[in-house]
Amino acid sequence: MMALLQRVRHARVEVAGVVVGEIGPGLLVLLCAERGDTEVQGDKLLAKILKLRIFNDAAGKMNHSVQNMDGLGQPGGLLLVSQFTLAADASGGNRPGFTAAAAPDEGMRLYNHVVARARTLHPLVQTGVFGADMQLSLLNDGPVTIPLRVSPA
Repeated sequence: MMALLQRVRHARVEVAGVVVGEIGPGLLVLLCAERGDTEVQGDKLLAKILKLRIFNDAAGKMNHSVQNMDGLGQPGGLLLVSQFTLAADASGGNRPGFTAAAAPDEGMRLYNHVVARARTLHPLVQTGVFGADMQLSLLNDGPVTIPLRVSPA
C-alpha cells in the first residue's frame, strides 16, 4: 500500500462542483492500494502517517506529527483521497499502465478500512469519494511532499 503525503495550509476536494472534504492545516494524503495488499498494510501505513514528524516546532525543525502539530496536543486535519494512479507504470511507452493497482472493489474496501480506522484514531478526518472524478485544491506548506510505501509482512 502506498501514499503520497502533502503538508498543507488547507486542502479541499470537490466532486461535480460540490465540496465533499475540506481541512485547514494538516495532511492531504493520496492513498493507493496495490494488488495483494491487506488491512495489515493499511493499518501500518496509517500508523506511520499519524506519527510522521513533518510539522515544524518553534525552532523550525520537523518535530511534530499531524496528531500534535503545535507540540501542545493540537491535531491537524487529515484529508484522505483515493488515487489508484500512484500505482502507474510508465516504464514502457507513453501510456501508463495500472495493473499494479488493486482491483476497484478491493481498492475501495481497503480505502474504506483505512478511513474507518483513521476516524477512530484521529479527530479531524475528511475524505474524497472513491472512484469519483475529483478536483483537489491545496496550498502545500513548505513545500513538504513525502511518498510512503508499506510492503507486505
